[in-house]
This record gives sequence, C-alpha cells and structure tokens, in this order.
Amino acid sequence: MKNDTLLVSRIILLGDRKAFNQLVEFYQSPIRRFFLNLTNGDEELSKDLAQETFIKAWLNISSFRAASQFSTWLYRIAYNSFYDHARSKKNASNFESIENINKEIYTESTNRDINMDFTRALAILKEDERVIMLLYYMEDLTIDKISKIMAYPSGTIKSHLYRGKKKIADYLKDSGYDR
Repeated sequence: MKNDTLLVSRIILLGDRKAFNQLVEFYQSPIRRFFLNLTNGDEELSKDLAQETFIKAWLNISSFRAASQFSTWLYRIAYNSFYDHARSKKNASNFESIENINKEIYTESTNRDINMDFTRALAILKEDERVIMLLYYMEDLTIDKISKIMAYPSGTIKSHLYRGKKKIADYLKDSGYDR
C-alpha cells in the first residue's frame, strides 16, 4: 500500500483508529492466507493468529521505524506469532514427527486434486522452508523482504527456496504430476 507510512504516522501521532482500520482492511486477507497455508488449512487458527498479529501491531505501532516497509514489519509480527503458537503447542503436546506426517500423506486416498496435493507437499517441508516458500510464491515478497522478516541472510533464504522447490517438485512428480 503506497500510503502505509502516512497511515502509520497518523496512528502514532494522533492515535487514529480509522487509519489503523485501513491498514487492517488492506493486509487482512494476505495475512490470513499466509496463516492458512502455514496451518495446513485451519481457518479458525488462521483467523486467531491474524487477529493476534493485528493486536500486536496496534500495541507496538510506535516501535515501527520505517527502516523497512510496513508490510515487512507486519509479516515479521505474523511470523513471530506463528512461531510463538508453534512453540506453545509443542510444549503442550508432542508434535507428530515428519515420518508420521509422511505416512499419513501416503496412506490417504490418492486424490489427484492439485490443490490438495500442493497442501500435502507443503506439509512435508521443514517449517522454515514452508514459510519462505509461502512468502515468496504466495505473498510475492522479495528475497530481501523475506530476509528481513525472518532475520536470515539472503543466501539462507535462497537455499531454503531451492530445497523447498526441489522437495515439492519431487513430491508432485511422485504423485503423478510429471506430465
């Protein structure tokens, strides 16, 4: 959004809730989509995480320094919210191991719907690979922006993209999409 900085300034200086609502309206769908893909389609959790992200953004808006774009700052909050949730879930109960996820994927019916297979392919990626793939391909963010969001060097982002693409390509090829 071109006038993010102006809206943020109005929020910080004047406490303008309408300006914040404009930012929420603009970024709500992309943030929810980001979480929907990270949570393997869990709509309720995606909505909760998006709401948490915007609450944190509102509470911490004065810490935005315009060193990066507002969207980068907001995705960084979203990324941290997801990892906070994942850590709390991990502490509350044991996550399924990747082997169990793979067994479940391969033993389910062989539905050839590409959207379902792509969702399954995303599930086999390591969390960092999945986040980077989603930010790059689904949210159309640059490597530099992703690097700022995740606080990783650009080379690490590129490596994760390469490995993620290879894993997804191999999975889809094994699922019969090599034609």
